[in-house]
Amino acid sequence: MTNDAPDTVVLVHGLWMTPRGWEHWVPYYEGKGLRVLTPGYPGFEIEVEALREDPDVIARLGVPETVDHLAAVIEALDAPPIIMGHSFGGTLTQLLLARGLGAAGVVINSAPTEGVRVTPLSQARSLFPALRNPASRHRAVGLTPEQFHYAFANTLSEEDSRAAWERYAIPAPGAWIWTYGLLANFTPGHQETWVDYAGDRAPLLFLAGEADHIMPASVNRSNARRWGASPAITEFHAFPGRDHWTCAAPGWETVADRALTWALEHAGAARPA
Repeated sequence: MTNDAPDTVVLVHGLWMTPRGWEHWVPYYEGKGLRVLTPGYPGFEIEVEALREDPDVIARLGVPETVDHLAAVIEALDAPPIIMGHSFGGTLTQLLLARGLGAAGVVINSAPTEGVRVTPLSQARSLFPALRNPASRHRAVGLTPEQFHYAFANTLSEEDSRAAWERYAIPAPGAWIWTYGLLANFTPGHQETWVDYAGDRAPLLFLAGEADHIMPASVNRSNARRWGASPAITEFHAFPGRDHWTCAAPGWETVADRALTWALEHAGAARPA
């Protein structure tokens, strides 16, 4: 790293997860001399087991307060960090970059921001547990081990997928899945996941998995293309054979290395006027 390169990485988790999902990445990046922050959503400071026991804080959570919470963490730093987000954490990362935060961003298997209309069948099937009952809009919605295996860890054995589910999985806010996953493109006016795709921001890399069911590569590719009117750097890369659990599945180091190398190379890149 050069002296003016970012020295901090902020890792943003996605739905059905907590900061525990980054537990491999933290020491890996710290071993490279970086400070690593893994802020949770508001109220997610407790452990996975406690959130499972009482998911009320999940059901009541809103996107604006979550973005504000993460922005406050980043704004308190001495210099702009690299921001990386997985799944809905990728959506949040895009919202943070659109606010002018961060020196570079990487989104991994990102959930889309508003206006991305690609919805593959595997994605609809993965989200169906939260969408089959309209009452789930007001609840925290969990995935069974079988549903988690299909949506997150489909390249793993059932045994390894079950172990991941037991250690990491929590319910997700049903309102987020309904409002930003199902209805965002059909509701009048801009929703809370809208960004100005023509606006300037820090460089952004989309990393996708070709075997991802819940946030397929086609969704991420479409999201990256939506930024085509922006003067900022936007790039896309897909990993063959990797699923949504790519940040912890075997070979996750390849994903972590690609993300960090790209971010350090592009951080602070000159932005066109």
